[in-house]
Amino acid sequence: MNARHRNGGTSLPGLMAPGLALVGAGVGGWAMSLAFPDRGWWPLAYAGMACLLLAMRGASPVRAAGIGLVWGLAFFLPLVHWALQATGSALPWVALSVFQALYVAGFGALWACARRAVWLTGRPLAQAVTAAVLWVAIEQVRGSWPFGGFSWGFLAFSQTEAPLLRLAPYGGEVLVSAFVAVTGALIALALQYLRRTAVIPAARALLAAVLLAGVPGLLPLTAGPENGSLLVGAVQGNVPQQGADWAEQARDVTANHAEGTERLAATAGGRQLDLVVWPESAADIDPRTDLAQASAVERAAAAVGAPLLLGTQRFPDGQDIRYNEIITWTAGAGSGDAYAKQHPVPFGEYVPFRAFFRQLTPLVDRVATDMAAGGDPAVMDVWIDALGRDVRLATGICFEVAYADLIREGVLDGAELIVIPTNNASFGRTPESTQQLAMSRFRAVEHGRSTVQVSTVGVSAMIMPDGAVVARTGLFTDEELIASLPLRSTLTPAARLGTTPQTAVYVLAAAAVVSGALVGSRRPGRDRSRRPFPRRLRAAEAQAPRLGVRAQRVRALRVPGRVWVTRVWPSWLEWRLIVGFLVLMAVAAYTGIRLGQDIVEKTTTAVSTTSDAAVP
Repeated sequence: MNARHRNGGTSLPGLMAPGLALVGAGVGGWAMSLAFPDRGWWPLAYAGMACLLLAMRGASPVRAAGIGLVWGLAFFLPLVHWALQATGSALPWVALSVFQALYVAGFGALWACARRAVWLTGRPLAQAVTAAVLWVAIEQVRGSWPFGGFSWGFLAFSQTEAPLLRLAPYGGEVLVSAFVAVTGALIALALQYLRRTAVIPAARALLAAVLLAGVPGLLPLTAGPENGSLLVGAVQGNVPQQGADWAEQARDVTANHAEGTERLAATAGGRQLDLVVWPESAADIDPRTDLAQASAVERAAAAVGAPLLLGTQRFPDGQDIRYNEIITWTAGAGSGDAYAKQHPVPFGEYVPFRAFFRQLTPLVDRVATDMAAGGDPAVMDVWIDALGRDVRLATGICFEVAYADLIREGVLDGAELIVIPTNNASFGRTPESTQQLAMSRFRAVEHGRSTVQVSTVGVSAMIMPDGAVVARTGLFTDEELIASLPLRSTLTPAARLGTTPQTAVYVLAAAAVVSGALVGSRRPGRDRSRRPFPRRLRAAEAQAPRLGVRAQRVRALRVPGRVWVTRVWPSWLEWRLIVGFLVLMAVAAYTGIRLGQDIVEKTTTAVSTTSDAAVP
């Protein structure tokens, strides 16, 4: 079997040089990080995927895993560097990045196995689709396991300014991520054809990539009201400077939002607000049990004459736990409906296996009281006087916007508006808040619902059902927003399909991997690339004794049977390059940490008010 077939039927035989593969993987991962906010250069998402697939071309599962690890580190280290700001330590940042990069390593190993399948051999377009399916399957696993998963860095969330966003109502993040991955695979295929000077096939692959990335922009998005509109106000009250104790800071935060609500009432002029939203942790000291807090919230609600949604903490009597809740508050009636966060952030709001992890780092005890998960659906009912009825809201607190099933649960339960209260004070001026805003915009389009993201320190925004941002705040400012938001109840195909797309990619990815594994185990002439370099050349010379030395090496790439010479370097060299590249990245990261620690300590002027939690 020739080298082309052995490598999965790609357009070019052989492996990429190990150094070039690692550099390409590093550049591709870094380019992918630039596709996400704050930069938001979304076309680089396609380039990042193309670099990854090119670097893995023809690689064995082990080597592909190493390449994937490098790509993943180059992607996640810059993407989630806000973890350094939030915790003040490099350990959580590096640990999170490494763990997420391992999923990309897993993708590399599985893809190297899957592309051996007979039904993929010689079919580059089928390979592109299979690579995309496998990527999305790994992405979905990463977003659900362990501890509920971590959805940051899903390819779909890089496309909120791209034409592919219009696919969100039809298949959610699964469909959009798949299109990004297929587009990147087609670009990689075009580059391989160009290397062979096969211009026409390259042009076809590139045209297909352009069509996949651009044609979805022609799909319509509806943003008009179906059940009326709400005049919604959002208050971003900001947080106090460091120096006071937790209780004093928490009361100051509540006072800031109460004052902002009074300004909001004056800003509205003669218009009557229907609903006012405060962020997560706006009243960490529970106004349901604290009279001073209740008085401040009551005055604010009376000033606007509209129900308030506000974030608070509930500490059950006799239990060493807390709940992160959003409650409604109406002047004269007090508190009403409540929603408790279902997905607390591991190691940020609660610490799993605390005794074990305490042996590794004392940082775990920064979370003084573990947050428990709520068990009720992510919906709240609010009475709206102007409509004479309750309006149901889908509510995801902070990071919960990243969980597609949670927001979908609220929409399927009749929600007409999505509300995302959040507290980004711990993250300073990093891109965390704008990355979260991109997710809120995606959810708005995915379900065709107006969305309100409101933060203690920013970024807060009012989002229309088509993803358009009609009002937005800055970071670490005290600002108020007002917007008329349409209410909608129509279910999008993405909502109706539920987990069907996710299940489909799991099944297809498993079929591809199993097919490739079975074919690989039955081939008599298995990968001999681990043999020492001189021995493989001697095997090639034995097959063609009458050829010159230069011709022998060309012939060695084409001989059938058990001889497969696709590279001319010893196997130990590629692993030295992988380890060396990782060491260089570690040194660079350590240097950046040491240089940046003083900056972090000096510029962190705001603190979280969430009961000593490291992450809101």
